[in-house]
Amino acid sequence: MKRVKNLVIGGIQTKIFNLILVTVILLGIALLVITNYQNNILVRLSTESAQRQQTAIGETTQAVMDNVIVQSIERTTAVEAALADHLFGGLRTQVTLLRDRTEQLLSHPAEYTSKSAAQPDPAQNGAITAQLFWPEGVDPSEPAIAQSIGLLANLSDMLISLYGASADMNACYIALPNGVCLLADDRSADKFAEDGTFLTFDPRVRGWYQLASERGELIFSDVQADVFTGDIGIVCAAPVYADGQLAAVVGADLFLTSMQEAVQAAGGDSNDLCVLNQDGHIIFSSDRDGVFRAVPAAEAADLRQSESESFAALIADAMRGNTDVRDVTLDGKDYIMNGAPIPTVGWALLASVSKEAAGRPAANLKAITQSIQDETAEAYRTQNQYAKNSGRMLIVAVVLLMLAAALILAKRIVKPLNTITQHIAGMRDGNLHFEMEDTYRTGDEIEELATSFATLSRKNAEYVEQVRTVTAEKERIGAELSLATDIQKAMLPHIFPPFPDRKEFEIFASMDPAKEVGGDFFDYFLIDDDHLCMLIADVSGKGVPAALFMMASKILLQSIAMLGKSPAEILTKANEAICSNNEAEMFVTVWLGILTISTGQLTAANAGHEYPAIRRAEGGFELYKDRHGFVIGGMEGARYREYDLQLHPGDKLFVYTDGVPEATNASEELFGVERMLDALNREPDASPTQALQNVRTAVDSFVQEAQQFDDLTMLCMAYKGPVNEGGAGA
Repeated sequence: MKRVKNLVIGGIQTKIFNLILVTVILLGIALLVITNYQNNILVRLSTESAQRQQTAIGETTQAVMDNVIVQSIERTTAVEAALADHLFGGLRTQVTLLRDRTEQLLSHPAEYTSKSAAQPDPAQNGAITAQLFWPEGVDPSEPAIAQSIGLLANLSDMLISLYGASADMNACYIALPNGVCLLADDRSADKFAEDGTFLTFDPRVRGWYQLASERGELIFSDVQADVFTGDIGIVCAAPVYADGQLAAVVGADLFLTSMQEAVQAAGGDSNDLCVLNQDGHIIFSSDRDGVFRAVPAAEAADLRQSESESFAALIADAMRGNTDVRDVTLDGKDYIMNGAPIPTVGWALLASVSKEAAGRPAANLKAITQSIQDETAEAYRTQNQYAKNSGRMLIVAVVLLMLAAALILAKRIVKPLNTITQHIAGMRDGNLHFEMEDTYRTGDEIEELATSFATLSRKNAEYVEQVRTVTAEKERIGAELSLATDIQKAMLPHIFPPFPDRKEFEIFASMDPAKEVGGDFFDYFLIDDDHLCMLIADVSGKGVPAALFMMASKILLQSIAMLGKSPAEILTKANEAICSNNEAEMFVTVWLGILTISTGQLTAANAGHEYPAIRRAEGGFELYKDRHGFVIGGMEGARYREYDLQLHPGDKLFVYTDGVPEATNASEELFGVERMLDALNREPDASPTQALQNVRTAVDSFVQEAQQFDDLTMLCMAYKGPVNEGGAGA
């Protein structure tokens, strides 16, 4: 590369100029040669191309339309079915919650006071109220009836809350076997005839009451008319049992008028949407008069038994899961169909498109395209000759302009590049700052390159500073979490054996948190010389909040236990204390037992925790399915029941948190209670320490490399009996 005055020979400037010069010359020659040749054959090629294009457009358009139709009905069925199932699933959840609360009330009536309930008041129309009904022939003043009404009225607030929480619910209610019914909605005026007469009804003759009673489980009724409004709807109902007898039937219903209107509005001249119930009958459809029209239930046929095998198979498959898009021939017409289930109620959603109607857009587009091509060909022939002459003149002008521009462009590109190169070469010894200059502001890629260098320089400096800040913050957080882990470990008993001078029992426990700190905890301590208190608990949530709640709960439970309270009293007092100031709305499940060491009698209570496992001497570990109370911190006023177990020398107790049975492997499979019991029973005579190690080994072998999402906490106590005169257990 040589420099002669301001001209660099052999540099980028010369190379760019030479490249453009050669390119322009060759391009000009090539254009002049091929222009005439191309113009001569373009007319012929345009005619042939138009024909091929016509064919291709028709085929492609049809394929695109088919693909659009397939995707459209797949999305329609999947989305609409999912929305409907979500609606029914929410109704089921609310009925399940109402059933559980009603079962608690009717199973323990002595724990509740009698409250009042009133019949509907039309003046309260529009306000959500709990309204009382009883059928003709039932006297509400009869003592037994009045007592059941007073007890049932305790659930008025819950019915009002459930109704107010759902925008889709028509009503929710509780019906007793004596015909008394407590119902919540905001339509008090609907309970009266036009002449003001109160409309009574007997819930026991309604289909939902009878079906739930007969099956003994949560059910969804068929589509039926509302007893007060006549609107169509569906009822979710569940029986409630107390002492093994049917004590009530709870339920809630949804109006399906909006679903019916939405389905009817979804159809068009080429597509239809319909809903089928569990019997294969079309109950809603956008088709008013065709093969997919809805007919009364008495006249409806099970479409799974259709003479069209492909149609019958599609309906059967749609009841079980999302189907693919299929071609179906029905009554001599071809359709494209797709189905999706609404599993909560056993229904299905079916979308169909007529192939004849689906093909019309492609045929119309083909005709329009042909007309446009004919007009274009004529215009091309007219303009072709004019373009030839103009093209030759334009080529000459372009060649001259490009030659002049080549020299200017080469110099414009090279100068700022040289300046950038010199500036970058000077960025050394830690000085990485690059600034924009007017020389770089060329309005093209060179300016973008310089801007990028300047931005990169600035961001590098910012990044270095951020790295320093983040590193320091991570070190601080890591130190604090390490300290929190040590504090939590110190809060739990960690010296084994804990009572080396007590030979009547042997105890061992462990807690492995899923994060640096966890929400599980265990504890054991001597209330006095003859009473050993043991507990294990699981706090809702994970991490530092759960750990703080765990520490407070542990201290509270231990403090109450040391006052000499029974297990049920301890849990009750702890629940009162936590509920009184629980702004975080956290809760804790607890199993707590007090062992009378001299007799082996274990008195325990369970607040929503896992079942304990008991091993009798010479036997194996088995779950002891004790009665669960509500979680601690979940509801004010909860009461807990305790129970007694007689332990004999050689018996063992094993308690744990849900992190053990819910440990999950890479295949999303749970470890489960059965595997836990198998691990314990491989060495039923093992010491508590070895028993916990056996369970942990089994969990690790099952989970392998899968991430641990929950704390694993276990406690095992072996009862050896009272100490004899020789100093050993009996």
